[in-house]
Amino acid sequence: MTKIIALLINRQRQSPKRIWPVAFLLTLGIISGWQCAQASTPQNAPPELKNLLTQVDAAASQGDVKKVIEFYSPNFTHGDGLNRQTLEKALTELWQRYPKLRYSTQLQSWKTEGNAIVAETVTNITGLPSTNSNNLSLNATIKSRQRVSGTKIVHQDILSERTLVTSGKKPPQVDIKLPEQVKVGQQYNFDAIVQEPLGDDFLLGKALEEPIKADKYLNSTPIDLELLTSGGLFKVGRAPSTPGNQWVSAVILRGDGMTMVTQRLQVVNK
Repeated sequence: MTKIIALLINRQRQSPKRIWPVAFLLTLGIISGWQCAQASTPQNAPPELKNLLTQVDAAASQGDVKKVIEFYSPNFTHGDGLNRQTLEKALTELWQRYPKLRYSTQLQSWKTEGNAIVAETVTNITGLPSTNSNNLSLNATIKSRQRVSGTKIVHQDILSERTLVTSGKKPPQVDIKLPEQVKVGQQYNFDAIVQEPLGDDFLLGKALEEPIKADKYLNSTPIDLELLTSGGLFKVGRAPSTPGNQWVSAVILRGDGMTMVTQRLQVVNK
């Protein structure tokens, strides 16, 4: 039983960390063709932008890596340390694992900076359950800021993200409480509370914190589950002494279902 659980969790652990490239390829792609627009509100976005958004949504839903990667500059950089090559690899692996992803992107704001465009967008991603992978499904929301020069995306930062991955016939309903931003060295609370009554069931779970680095997108972190004595996970964490971004995750397994929630935590200077 322990080996089966470990295998299941190890497989799920890769998914939340790899979901964000699908989101930001959409949020980046929608702004690559409208440098001449003068308005700075989503309501006044030109028709070309709306058409491009539709096209990019469709391409990503089809899992066409070669088509979407053309939006990126050969010298593309990312706040998490990725480049164009690692992005393409991550997308390829992600779409092999989740062949039924669907996307919805909304433009929040944009402005011109010299010859470049800087835009903030929010992307919602949903993945339908797959019978070939333990009934996996996911929901993710990612807010990002990207910079475009000419017709190429040159840089991108993730501002916030939360990903929910579930597996099994009856995954537990989990409520997460975690701030989006803390100061260096600050103490914070991380709660993952199971909403349904436990009854005679037992819970296995684990809370995990790890710095966000480029290699983490392609290499999963093993998880050793522990027996939980209460209806969820309750952890007091402390932010590192240097600014950066952390992934904070909760994995909870109950009966024949598993839930994993991953949220980005920004660590900023005082």
